[in-house]
Amino acid sequence: MPSPQADLQRGFSLIELMIVLVIVALLLMVALPSYQDSVRKGRRAEAFTAVSTIQQAQERWRANRTTYTLLLTDLVLPGSTPNGHYSLALSAPRTPATVAIGFTVTATATGGQAADTRCAKMAVELVGGNLSYGSGAATVDWTDANRCWAK
Repeated sequence: MPSPQADLQRGFSLIELMIVLVIVALLLMVALPSYQDSVRKGRRAEAFTAVSTIQQAQERWRANRTTYTLLLTDLVLPGSTPNGHYSLALSAPRTPATVAIGFTVTATATGGQAADTRCAKMAVELVGGNLSYGSGAATVDWTDANRCWAK
């Protein structure tokens, strides 16, 4: 028959349980933001694929016409990525502003992906056969493309 003192020594004390909870909370504070950043970075592949699809469709369009188009509906493409993490837009190139020789495709993060502050906007511009990559938070920075575009 066990003694009454043996019954008191079984289980966890409140202090031990609180220490475990504090350790778990600290691990979550460190690991969760890193995990969320990795998920956002992985979702950028969705924007890469969508922009590439638009580029290919634009080249098919131009093969049969004299200019590029500024309407995704002309290309029979949706205005967002399949999972809805990015909205897509076509516009004229920065300079010269003519769709005869180029276009700009912009993918803007939406929903939870908008928390990807460094790469909330990702754009590709084609002018005269030359591609330029840009990205940024509120506006597209064309000087630091390697930040978001994995090449």
